[in-house]
Amino acid sequence: QSLRLKGNNITPHVLVLTATPIPRTVAMTVFGDLDISTIVGLPEGRAGITSHAVALSAHPAWLSRVWERVGEELALGRQVFVVCPAIDSAGVPEDDAEALLDDAPSEAAPPKASVESITALLREHPVLGAKRIEALHGRMSSDDKESVMQAFAAGTIDIVVATTVIEVGVDVPNASTMVVMDADRFGVSQLHQLRGRVGRGSVPGLALFVTYAEEDTLARERVEAVAATTDGFELARIDLELRHEGDVLGVSQSGGRSSLRLLRAARDGDLIADARELAAEVLTDDPQLTTHSALAEALHRRLSEAERDFLDKN
Repeated sequence: QSLRLKGNNITPHVLVLTATPIPRTVAMTVFGDLDISTIVGLPEGRAGITSHAVALSAHPAWLSRVWERVGEELALGRQVFVVCPAIDSAGVPEDDAEALLDDAPSEAAPPKASVESITALLREHPVLGAKRIEALHGRMSSDDKESVMQAFAAGTIDIVVATTVIEVGVDVPNASTMVVMDADRFGVSQLHQLRGRVGRGSVPGLALFVTYAEEDTLARERVEAVAATTDGFELARIDLELRHEGDVLGVSQSGGRSSLRLLRAARDGDLIADARELAAEVLTDDPQLTTHSALAEALHRRLSEAERDFLDKN
């Protein structure tokens, strides 16, 4: 009701909310399937987040500093998330929706970090081992997961070592630090979403993206892009450039096999906007394209039956 009043009682057909637009969402917005309104800035009272890429391929000793930094935050009475891409040594991602395997791992990289291995490591750490550390992942029962999160929210757990189950819906204002192990195994928008679990109150947030990815690789570029900005719109643009827009006339959310023949949404936004305005003028004057037979025939040749069905549904 409040949104309708702000829009002069014009009711939208569909309202889509997102904090981290995926490439195809951005492309669909550019092409006119979505009109966009943006909310800029953090909610009042938030202290913001500082982010760093921790490049272990060049500086392996930095991992010790990561755990020292975690200890410093805990000493201030704050709490910490440590996120891993896998549950155990089998190394299978719990959520592989954005697991990105496009770069060969560094020869110097150890086995992929898991909740099991990192929990064990932290419990043996000379300083952190004395803290209250618990694991959280999707193989746990709903009751066990809820118990851990309630205890963390209540402050009786210092460090939660988790998979991406904490990506959304977690609000612990006292959680100041997010350490993402093997950060290159996650996508741009997923890293940004994970980072949003800290810095949610008056406590300043700190995000440390740990990676063994080599310099000048796409994997490293993703991590450094997220560390360089907390602007979700800029990250969406970068994600679009890195992953491409997928199929704007289908369901593929990303990928180089775009249905666009001559354009790219990240590169040709101005041209696409001009074409959108011209198309709107044509359709206003001639909705059935009865006087634009060549254009109607071109559209018929260009769109498959499945793509027409997709447009009808959307």
